[in-house]
Amino acid sequence: MSDLSRAILIALGSLCVGLAVLGMFLPVLPTTPFLLLAAGLYARGSTRFHHWLVDHERLGPYVRDYRAGRGIPRQTKVVGLTWMWLALLSSIVITRSPAIAVLLIAIGSYGTWFLSRVPTRPE
Repeated sequence: MSDLSRAILIALGSLCVGLAVLGMFLPVLPTTPFLLLAAGLYARGSTRFHHWLVDHERLGPYVRDYRAGRGIPRQTKVVGLTWMWLALLSSIVITRSPAIAVLLIAIGSYGTWFLSRVPTRPE
């Protein structure tokens, strides 16, 4: 993998970590999905950043709990799905393209299906 690709993955992972931290204070922004995405991006871009996130005192438990099969809290699922569908539906209205609408609905359906298969952890 090129240095540019690694840098992009690290930058995107860092953006996700920033959004996750913001989500810890704003109830409308989910924390767990952003941290899981960041962990995936860091895993491909930088072992050091990945270990930092997974071993972090406050952020690490979100990733470790998911990996251990302990799931995601119900509130996180509901907020995440709500915001995902609001964003997708807004995009469909703005673009007014049937092809894009079908693609976005397929993406949203897959995201909903995937999240429904993740165990729900008691809060």
